[in-house]
Amino acid sequence: MTSNPPNVYLPDMATIVEVVQETPAIKTFRVVLNNEERMRAFNFEPGQVGQLSVLGVGESTFVINSPPTRKDYLQFSVMKVGELTGRLHRLKAGDQIGVRAPLGNAFPYESMKGKNIVFIGGGIGMAPLRTLLLFMLDNRADYGDITLLYGARSPRDMAYGYEVEEWLKRKDMHTVLTVDNGTPEWKHKVGLIPNILREINPSPENTVAVTCGPPIMIKFTVQALQELGFNDEQVVTTLEKRMKCGVGICGRCNIGTSYVCKDGPVYTLAQLKQLPAEM
Repeated sequence: MTSNPPNVYLPDMATIVEVVQETPAIKTFRVVLNNEERMRAFNFEPGQVGQLSVLGVGESTFVINSPPTRKDYLQFSVMKVGELTGRLHRLKAGDQIGVRAPLGNAFPYESMKGKNIVFIGGGIGMAPLRTLLLFMLDNRADYGDITLLYGARSPRDMAYGYEVEEWLKRKDMHTVLTVDNGTPEWKHKVGLIPNILREINPSPENTVAVTCGPPIMIKFTVQALQELGFNDEQVVTTLEKRMKCGVGICGRCNIGTSYVCKDGPVYTLAQLKQLPAEM
């Protein structure tokens, strides 16, 4: 007798084991599925997302920003921007939360092996980059030079500060930090991410650029990468498009024939150029 497949709309209940206040507007939630067998068997790839739900309020999509090489918990970072995220920000360690994951596609980490990687993250856009960056650092021998350019509006808006300090000290990666508005204590770059990217001037030879952040940042970052000689296949990003069902049925996230929740959220620039101009 065969068992019925799991209901894709039904979340796994999970317990929040830790809440980290990253910035005034961003909190990170570390969660463990209540079903121990499901937690042990949980597999995902860097870049995949999950739906977090607060019962009676709703659910929304967030990237799993812990890497699959570290499975003590699943990590999600949430920026407070509306009713649901506001309710999520009120949760604390020990509270229950619904999780539907993994959903969507992943970064093409297999085809990136042997190549140099340039990460370009802005604000909360560092969340999806974090999972791929940590995965690559945990499999360091598989990849070439790793460069991280991470920017935020101000020093207090920079998430993952406890890890950024470690990344700055590592000898096997190059980390550059920038803010739009510096302070007397700020010892790093001051300037917009695309301009600092031009200063760094990464070579496109055998290199893939991965960028995530606000749409306006991505737009001008892509322009800078093109000026530096990167072609469309060498630029990878993620689409921030509202998802509802997460399994390609409701049509809320479709762009032409592409469903972001199934075909994305990770796309190369070449793939994006094949989609209708409605993003």
